Amino acid sequence: MPETPADHPTYPVGLRLAGRRVLVAGGGNVAQRRVPTLLAAGADVHLVSPAVTPSIEGLAAAGEVTWHERGFRDADLDGAWYVMAATDDAAVNARISDLAEERRVWCVRADDAEAATAFTPAVGRHQGDTVAVMATGAADRDPRHHAALRDEVVTALREGRLAVGERRRRPGVVLVGGGPGDPELITVAGRKALMEADVVVADRLAPRELLAELPASTRIVDVAKLPRGRSALQDEINRVLVEEASAGHRVARFKGGDNFVFGRGYEEVEACVAAGVEVTVVPGVSSPIAVPGLAGIPVTHRGVTHDLTVVSGHLPPGHPDSLVDWEALGHARGTIVLMMAVENAAAIAAAVVAAGRAGTTPVAVVCDGSMPTQRTVLATLATLGETIEREQVRPPAVIVVGEVVAVAHPARD
Repeated sequence: MPETPADHPTYPVGLRLAGRRVLVAGGGNVAQRRVPTLLAAGADVHLVSPAVTPSIEGLAAAGEVTWHERGFRDADLDGAWYVMAATDDAAVNARISDLAEERRVWCVRADDAEAATAFTPAVGRHQGDTVAVMATGAADRDPRHHAALRDEVVTALREGRLAVGERRRRPGVVLVGGGPGDPELITVAGRKALMEADVVVADRLAPRELLAELPASTRIVDVAKLPRGRSALQDEINRVLVEEASAGHRVARFKGGDNFVFGRGYEEVEACVAAGVEVTVVPGVSSPIAVPGLAGIPVTHRGVTHDLTVVSGHLPPGHPDSLVDWEALGHARGTIVLMMAVENAAAIAAAVVAAGRAGTTPVAVVCDGSMPTQRTVLATLATLGETIEREQVRPPAVIVVGEVVAVAHPARD
């Protein structure tokens, strides 16, 4: 019995498609998945189909794809370096494949990989490396298995769990936002930055459990800022960051939430830049939005609010150092999210009501957001102070003011 191409193992190769014509026949879901990767490779994509998905139509309208709004014609193969047959007609796909074979153009068939001269592996990318997983032979082809294997490898690379030799990490500082507290809510990039650090400078509100996952060689510097307790001054934190990076270390500045949302992160950027230390930023999941969301409270809702204001409440109204226009907030109709405001909540509520906001405005206080002890306490502006005292609310807590609370809790008292 004569051998067929499928009897032999596949030969992996990388194609440089930048500026080269690629033909995609079909405008459905397969094309919608594949066209963006072709565009990312710089290909000159020509797509032939009487109809396309809204996403592809948008790409065509933006000039990223040339859409020929009709069925396939033999001449469409002219000048093509690579072809993808992804119509919903097997006969048309077969015709395209046969013509491509005659012209010695590699062709992928979405409906029959074994009848094609090429197929698309499961692909993932990380820091300039491409991971591609595909079968050795036809009998081993299992797209779901390949996709799962690709995901395992790429995730391990991103999280720093897969050793890939010594790619020298330059000394410097990376600011890592740890999210609201649950270690599962740190970004993939944030976790990897921690794993790659020589020194981790950590806050109290950064997800503590992640420190246990660090390599034994990682040095941890505790700069916790405790309410009414020991506090590492910001200047001292800046000094530690610059000193450690200047000594040749890769330093991760690890804090809760996001670095630039009441996190004083840019002060640390300025200190590093002034000292000539390279500094990068890994944003974190921001607590003012994430914590209400975890409690089932939307900070915006169609027909309810058109604006969202995030306010630091660490200084009470009337304090000479406060930069908040509390009177303007009293006139606002949208959502107000108060951070670091437990101690001053009663005074803030009184100031906002005095400026015009109704005392019946619903309020939710989300305590220990994202943590196992998370709970939500409901109140109004008029009752916020007494409710916090009665319920023994302690920081950290996020206070949401506005009708979005009633959206989530329509039956509140």
